[in-house]
Amino acid sequence: MLQFFNSNGVRLAFVDQRPTGPDLHEPIVLIHGFASTHAVNWVNTLWIKTLTEAGRRVIALDNRGHGQSDKLYDPADYATSLMAEDARRLMDYIGIERADVMGYSMGARITAFLALAHSNRVRSAILGGLGHHLVEGVGLPLGIADAMEVPSLDVLIDPQQRMFRAFAEATKSDLKALAACIRGSRQTLSPQQAAQITSPVLIAIGTKDPIAGDPVKLSMLLPNAKVLDIPGRDHNLAVGDKVYKQGVLEFLTQRP
Repeated sequence: MLQFFNSNGVRLAFVDQRPTGPDLHEPIVLIHGFASTHAVNWVNTLWIKTLTEAGRRVIALDNRGHGQSDKLYDPADYATSLMAEDARRLMDYIGIERADVMGYSMGARITAFLALAHSNRVRSAILGGLGHHLVEGVGLPLGIADAMEVPSLDVLIDPQQRMFRAFAEATKSDLKALAACIRGSRQTLSPQQAAQITSPVLIAIGTKDPIAGDPVKLSMLLPNAKVLDIPGRDHNLAVGDKVYKQGVLEFLTQRP
């Protein structure tokens, strides 16, 4: 059931799903990617089902500007540090002191910022669909924002622009809010900041993903990271892949 909370004046939607079997008492927070929602990223791909069946309480939010959460139109409202604080406030709101956190794409960037700012709250971090572009480059190009503002998908020629505009329309997103989000959430971490993320980290990227950046280069900056290759998957198709799910379950079982 969808719930709502107030994150410093921004109304955000989330779900809180209990384990279907014995509770491991190791909750996990899920943070979706750009133009997605908690449902598209985590429910439809059976991630929440997989994790709750594995004994984990799952909390998943709609990021600001997405899904059923408030839509904001100033790019400054989408700084990655602000979205990381949304996740931290959600943990405060439901009384979770410490959790594993998994983000995909933009959600992985948010996860990394959260792990840096609040290392005591992040038991481990799973960065899906984001490699070295966390520190070098800024992920999705600004042209994606432009693609949100054209009158119709039909006028777009660039394949990446067309893909994201079509995805945004399929998820019934607020295109103006998404344009502001792309323009406002372009922060990177320095290599020195990345080295300060001491939580165990799993970097999971499709082997045919041209968007994420090199996972091995990022893992070399992080003191406690490992890489999971998702064979034959691109940025979009990796999300629900069974290799990804199995790798995450193994990581969560083995990490300290």
